[in-house]
Amino acid sequence: MKPNYQITPCAEGVLLSALRDFSLPQILDCGQCFRWQPTDEGENCWRGIAMGRCLSIEKTGEEQFLFRCSEEEFRRLWLPYFDLELDYSAIKAALQDDPIMAEATAYAPGIRVLRQDGWETLCTFIISQNNNIKRIRGIVERLCETFGQPIEGGYDFPSPQRLAQASLEDLAPLRAGFRAKYLLDAAQKVVSGQVRLEAIPSMSYEEASDHLQQICGVGPKVADCALLFGFYKLDAFPMDVWMKRAMATLYPHGLPEALLPYRGIAQQYLFHYARRNPQLFD
Repeated sequence: MKPNYQITPCAEGVLLSALRDFSLPQILDCGQCFRWQPTDEGENCWRGIAMGRCLSIEKTGEEQFLFRCSEEEFRRLWLPYFDLELDYSAIKAALQDDPIMAEATAYAPGIRVLRQDGWETLCTFIISQNNNIKRIRGIVERLCETFGQPIEGGYDFPSPQRLAQASLEDLAPLRAGFRAKYLLDAAQKVVSGQVRLEAIPSMSYEEASDHLQQICGVGPKVADCALLFGFYKLDAFPMDVWMKRAMATLYPHGLPEALLPYRGIAQQYLFHYARRNPQLFD
């Protein structure tokens, strides 16, 4: 069953009303994306670049949001990007049969798993290794400003073809450290056809994970992040330091079987809950 929000074109863009399970800070600041920021107006207004476009979104009322774009662009890009056709209320109802997941979903009920560009997501999570969010954002922005195409409002994410032409010396100003050689290896393997990103949606989760791990510096965690957030493989379950702590403390015997159909979405609720509540592990 699809959610029952209403889409209303207006002079400023597209107004979404009765939009449940949707929080801008919870979606855009939960570790799954790195090119969105709150504006000077605060956490009710966010601006970002994704899918080759710059977008501003503003919360204008209870369960009401203004997307500053055309209706055509909204339906083509942002409706799928924000996973608006999936009924998160129904998924949370199923997850909340488990008492731990009931707490995690209640803590951040507005989280959604974004459907991002696979190439960009792969690169950003290569950059994320042994890194903090502030540094990740900085490296990603310098990467786009240096190698991306100018678009209205900023710079697009650079294509693998553009990045494959670069050298390690060219990437030095990004201050990406050891990750620079991994970015070049990813670009070169995509351009050569050794890594076929366009084929990943038709692969099983296991095949897709193995396929991405051909890239230097891409292990199970980075592959899982790329698959979940960039290729919408909802059976991916990224295990970073926070998730390892959460699983060891909250689910020492693994996820209950009832949660497995929603494991990718459950992971994001758990990750955000664990990251914002470190006292759970004292």
